Amino acid sequence: MNEQTSAAMDDVTLLQQERDDLQDRLLRSAAEFDNYRKRTERERRELSDAVAADLIRDLLPVIDDMERALAASSPATDPALRSGVELIHKQLLEAIRRRGAEALNVVGEDFDPSWHEALASEPAGDRRDGEVVEEIRRGYRMGTRLIRPALVKVAKA
Repeated sequence: MNEQTSAAMDDVTLLQQERDDLQDRLLRSAAEFDNYRKRTERERRELSDAVAADLIRDLLPVIDDMERALAASSPATDPALRSGVELIHKQLLEAIRRRGAEALNVVGEDFDPSWHEALASEPAGDRRDGEVVEEIRRGYRMGTRLIRPALVKVAKA
């Protein structure tokens, strides 16, 4: 019986080791699948953001043109027409805002070449050297991603 007990204990030990190996493989497979799921979700989100940024980049010239048209309109302009253009302009801005885009606030900020593109400079006078004094074209970003840099005029000492 001693041999039978020893053989049975060896079988139990082998079965326990096999169980532990299978459990380890199962945990590793679950972890690999979880990492895969997270990676594909991150890639999907990044792709979605890139597509949204491309679409917004295409819409920005239209928004710029509408802003120029509104700024150039005279008091004699048909109020209904102006109201319609203002409404469409607001809808476009709201649509890009919903996708995460926001305008850069640049006037009064220090010039930053990663967010601004300097087109001109003017004497600093009472302003800081390198301060953005005028926005020529509005810049936009999505979170920390720059969609379009702001075109600016900068104070020079």
